[in-house]
Amino acid sequence: MYRVSKVLNNNGLIAIDMEDNQEYVLLGKGIGFGKKISQRFEKPENCTLYSLKTDTERGNAGALARTVAPEYLEIADEILGEAEKAFGTIDRRILFTMADHIAFAVDRIRGHEQISNPLTDDIKALFYSEYKVASSLRDILMKRMNVPIDDDEIGYVALHVHSAIMDERVSVAMQMAGVIRECINLIEKETGKKIDVMSLSYNRLMNHIRYMVARIKKGERLKLDMNDYMEIKYPKAFRMATTVCDQLSESLQTRIDEMEIGYLAMHIARVRSDEEDNMQ
Repeated sequence: MYRVSKVLNNNGLIAIDMEDNQEYVLLGKGIGFGKKISQRFEKPENCTLYSLKTDTERGNAGALARTVAPEYLEIADEILGEAEKAFGTIDRRILFTMADHIAFAVDRIRGHEQISNPLTDDIKALFYSEYKVASSLRDILMKRMNVPIDDDEIGYVALHVHSAIMDERVSVAMQMAGVIRECINLIEKETGKKIDVMSLSYNRLMNHIRYMVARIKKGERLKLDMNDYMEIKYPKAFRMATTVCDQLSESLQTRIDEMEIGYLAMHIARVRSDEEDNMQ
């Protein structure tokens, strides 16, 4: 049994679960229609439930639920529904930060403020499925608000979708994309040629860095040390790998096992070789 604390609109309300005495946001078609403060009701089946007892990257969930316009909560809920169809079980606690981001995005668009996301192409490649789900926002915003949204904004929303899937902070996903971009920039500078983010070379490197980050977080170590060999055989790739690992260590605020440098250098050397072959 729930007791109404605040009616957000016809499709949303804040209510107290009378068993645990905690507040929740309930979203569903018509759930708020005709409801009154302190009214008691049973949770209908066709609604989603979000706990307000949590802190987010953008502040307390309870504060966000009361300040973000309810239509953005509905929109974020719809996107998370699409994510659930694509990925199965997800962490829906990202609802409030996603809704808050979408609200700011719409304000920027309506104010004709152009934002750029230098990592959009990298996010598309690194989080391809998440980007595809986030792209549903394009039709949702046009249908509900007649607001167009560009690829750069979709890229940011894709990071929120990734956070819901991997239980990873949006800022960490952004850091990972940034580290990959730094690595690509170094290689492009060395070869004097742009790397196609949809190429096999890029995807090999991208996936290596992704798994490297996963190993670092889990505290796993590589078993084979390739540093001496790579430093002698491919000194330029080794120097670039060292720079990238230093950057990653700073971004993740953790020490990186030195053996990661040699393996990353191997992938960088492969990309450099592929790109140089393409230039001939």
